[in-house]
Amino acid sequence: MSARPDTVVFDIGNVLIRWDPRLLYRSIFANDAEADRFLSEVLPPEWNLEQDRGRSFADGIAEALARRPDHREEILAWDRRWHEMVPGEVPGSVAILKSLKASGVPLYAITNFSSEKFAECESRFPFLAEDFIDVVVSAHERLVKPDPRIYHVLFSRNDLAPADTVFIDDSLANVEAAKSVGMHAIHFTDAPALKAALQDLGFPL
Repeated sequence: MSARPDTVVFDIGNVLIRWDPRLLYRSIFANDAEADRFLSEVLPPEWNLEQDRGRSFADGIAEALARRPDHREEILAWDRRWHEMVPGEVPGSVAILKSLKASGVPLYAITNFSSEKFAECESRFPFLAEDFIDVVVSAHERLVKPDPRIYHVLFSRNDLAPADTVFIDDSLANVEAAKSVGMHAIHFTDAPALKAALQDLGFPL
């Protein structure tokens, strides 16, 4: 692996834009415990992952309604009020992205995201459509991180050498998968720590 990567690959959710279903469901349920129970039993992370893998929101909602008709309005809110889970940018991260782009650093992204909601977020957050050379969206590929194959989609589609890239993700499992395919990788915690880690790798920030 080269000591100095020259290309940066971002995750999007909870690295560049915030995503937290609890923000919506703690406003719907009477208390946090009820919201957390709903998000572990009715619409658990594994259910949401199938939308990231390419299942349509309509099919995902239909499956959940068939399984738990007693929670109809709460299930429908996952689609109708989805943007309440996404309150805005992660503080400081987009400024780092913009600074890297201004310095001429090649920028890419790999994200676990549904097709429908990614398109909506491209309209809401213009940098998603404007600042990356390429974005590998899991739903488009029907592959989700940390499956190593999704990283290879980026490499083959853009003629990138893994050792020349650094990948940033808030999920440690995804970071370890990136390392396993030969990328440098940074576990994202906050923007100041990310800036320091990129500076340590020689990026102009």
